[in-house]
Amino acid sequence: MSEDEKRKQVEMEIIDDDSFSFDGFQVVRGEFFAHTYEPSLTFADCKVYVNTACIRKLPDFDFVQMLVNPEQKKLAVRPCREDEKDSFRWCSATAKRSPKQITCKIFFAKVFTLMGWDPNDRYKLLGKLIRSKNELLFVFDLTSPEVYKRSVDDTGKVKTSRTPNYPSNWQNQFGLPVTEHQGSLIVNIFKESAVFGLEKDPKGTDKAEVLSSIKPESEVEQYEQLTITDTVASSNTDNRPEEAPSPPIQMYPATTGGS
Repeated sequence: MSEDEKRKQVEMEIIDDDSFSFDGFQVVRGEFFAHTYEPSLTFADCKVYVNTACIRKLPDFDFVQMLVNPEQKKLAVRPCREDEKDSFRWCSATAKRSPKQITCKIFFAKVFTLMGWDPNDRYKLLGKLIRSKNELLFVFDLTSPEVYKRSVDDTGKVKTSRTPNYPSNWQNQFGLPVTEHQGSLIVNIFKESAVFGLEKDPKGTDKAEVLSSIKPESEVEQYEQLTITDTVASSNTDNRPEEAPSPPIQMYPATTGGS
């Protein structure tokens, strides 16, 4: 069969239907599919880090800034030059360019207070690489986390679930309606946003003290720009549990911050 014949055969299989409408359809959430190679950002143990997919999508950038919009509850990772204020290295200084786990106790506490999250659990966010005003940046929705619950066994060993939990209000839906979905991620992330410096942490700040200070609040204080003081080590997150394909879904009660 010639290429023209194949093309005509394909065209004949298309049915014109002007009566079709997206009304009533929901866009199935990306979290419900395996997403090993999708951009993600994780909060755990007073640290924040992206996955390898983020690093590979921006091969020309070793430094980024972190931006938060507390009103829209969006977080952005913006690539930048090393000499820009509040920039930090998000990958190792090696040929492999592995993601770095960045200690950020104050930033960690502020995000968890904003969202009403449990600081003992691990939170993973899926994101998208977008272009806004000729800038590339990753945007993450803080209201749609995967939560990996932690528990302590009889021996006192802490175990992290490999099965993600999702907000309970997702249980009876596939995702957002089509019209709502179209504008759900692409927002003016720079409006009312703050840039956080994450490379360093204040000396003498104890992790337990930070965790105990995280309490849900009805109103979160204005997000001032932070510059934090101590150096942190890099580590490879290529094989962390949260990078495995998504196991069966579990639901957890929605928190006040994640509504």
